[in-house]
Amino acid sequence: MTPQKIALLTDSCADLSPQLAAENQVFVVPLRILCKDGEYRDGVDIHAADIYARLRSGELPQTSLPAAQDISDAFDAIAAAGYDGVIALMLSGGLSGTYNMVRLLAEERRDLTIRVYDSVSGSLGTGMMILQLAEELRQGMDWQTLTERRVPWLIQNTFPFFSVDTLEYLQKGGRIGKAAALIGNMISLTPVLTVNDGEASTFSKCRTQKKALAKMLQVLGEDTAPSGLKNLVVHYIGSKAPAMQWAEEKVAPLIGFIPRVVPASPVIGVHVGPAMGIAYECNAPIPNKFHNSEPEIIVC
Repeated sequence: MTPQKIALLTDSCADLSPQLAAENQVFVVPLRILCKDGEYRDGVDIHAADIYARLRSGELPQTSLPAAQDISDAFDAIAAAGYDGVIALMLSGGLSGTYNMVRLLAEERRDLTIRVYDSVSGSLGTGMMILQLAEELRQGMDWQTLTERRVPWLIQNTFPFFSVDTLEYLQKGGRIGKAAALIGNMISLTPVLTVNDGEASTFSKCRTQKKALAKMLQVLGEDTAPSGLKNLVVHYIGSKAPAMQWAEEKVAPLIGFIPRVVPASPVIGVHVGPAMGIAYECNAPIPNKFHNSEPEIIVC
């Protein structure tokens, strides 16, 4: 039977504030953050400010999958609220096992029709897609259109990019070597990172963060020139003020409106440290966007 009342489910890496999730009737499963003094649920009993204070003090928290009970509780809450269908869009399976865990638990439910999707994206890419789906549900889009056309389209045509302030946290997490981090910081080397085929990858290497941010906007302009922009958000880890300034002074003149500026999940911040970037959806597909691409080095 085709579901008539459809719920949206995602994880805390989608970076939806409790207010934004409630306004859009999105159910959120928290990932876990493991600290020296115990285990916490992202966005429930630990928040970004505490995580970043711990990072500044030298502590390096670890991240983990959601608890199975939290996922089951989310499905129970959805059923209790009268929904009969669920679209679950989760953090990339190349970055976390959350997608597979939710998929396996969904298969055990007999009271709900559930479609679980790997967003093949990180953080704000997933959040932006969920909010777009919430808007289309409000407009009356049906289950078949959403699950067979709209969700696959969003997954294939949403592109996240971000740059980090320092290579320190990537080095601490084992994603780059200590020597590479030292040399990179000495010459102000700033990578532009993205999610390619579900895994974090380097899209470009720039000599300064200013050039890295400019590179993101150059790519945005190239991608949207043929058919235009559907949606865009600015995301940040750490201080909001620089992200707001960049959004208003650099991004807005390019796209014609001031975009939403939202914090990225501390689950991501643990691994990359302070950062800033964009996620966007184009009006038309961009075939083979990352096909055989090699990181570019932009020299001052």
